[in-house]
Amino acid sequence: MAVWTANEMPRLDGKKVVVTGANSGLGFEGTRAFARKGATVVMACRSVERGEHAADEIRAQSRDSDVAPDLDVRECDLASLDSVASFARDLSADYDAVDVLCNNAGVMAIPRSETADGFETQFGVNHLGHFALTGRLFDLLTAADGVGGEGAARVVTQSSGAHEQGEMDFSDLNWEESYGKWRAYGRSKLANLLFAYELQRRVDAAESAGEGVGVRSLACHPGYADTNLQLRTASESGNPLLKVGMRLANAILGQDAAVGAEPMLYAATADVDGGAYVEPGGFMNMRGHPTVGRSNDASYDRADARRLWEYSVEATGVTFPFDGSDGS
Repeated sequence: MAVWTANEMPRLDGKKVVVTGANSGLGFEGTRAFARKGATVVMACRSVERGEHAADEIRAQSRDSDVAPDLDVRECDLASLDSVASFARDLSADYDAVDVLCNNAGVMAIPRSETADGFETQFGVNHLGHFALTGRLFDLLTAADGVGGEGAARVVTQSSGAHEQGEMDFSDLNWEESYGKWRAYGRSKLANLLFAYELQRRVDAAESAGEGVGVRSLACHPGYADTNLQLRTASESGNPLLKVGMRLANAILGQDAAVGAEPMLYAATADVDGGAYVEPGGFMNMRGHPTVGRSNDASYDRADARRLWEYSVEATGVTFPFDGSDGS
């Protein structure tokens, strides 16, 4: 496969893209790349102030461009189902369609805490918040023309190589019995993949039954990207040595965040099938430009995916138009 970079993205004039966690790291780089190709980018951020600061930075970097970036900063706190619902409701009032939804935001390996709705934070933000957001925006996705002329909007869910250390324990999804911050992160990233693949299976089942859904679900992971996610993890640990170690690891092992964002951009815009897993194609799939790969066997467990879906519907109160079409 030839090397693919963000320069290979098609023009996105007239397309509407939603990126969660758009104010920093991979979300910031993805937002900048989408905007450079002409898309209207809705920057879904927990902090509007940080989102506006990031938007101003992108605009400043684009002063020599013929077209100013079309950026729309909106509050969306994935740790609050009410915030997710409010974001989706307001977006639906202002937009007729969403061509790409990038479920990108996340937290990593933090001390145990709970979301506003009582879920363990990593599971609640990384998986449940994005599950609810996708469901609430699904009508806008089905109304879109999509990217690349294929007539299908895309949902791109950001996972991590850490999914390989994740295990689904449905008796204690919210880590009330015991808690390990890295194990919890791994589970949340495995849940991202189970969701992404199950969404595609349900779309396929609905379309086989004659329902024109017109949505493609894909997953990706950035490899080891040098972002502030690692530094935030170290800071919240309270261990100054960990912060030094993370800075050193980022400097030695991390690739630039713009390259780390490429799998998300590729999944969002390139000619790739629904249900695909896009990852870096370099050393140990932790560096390099994007390629289509395969996640671990647990991520393709259909029984776990259906069980997680059913739990997520019950936990969030959010359903999809085709619920009942489980792809089995």
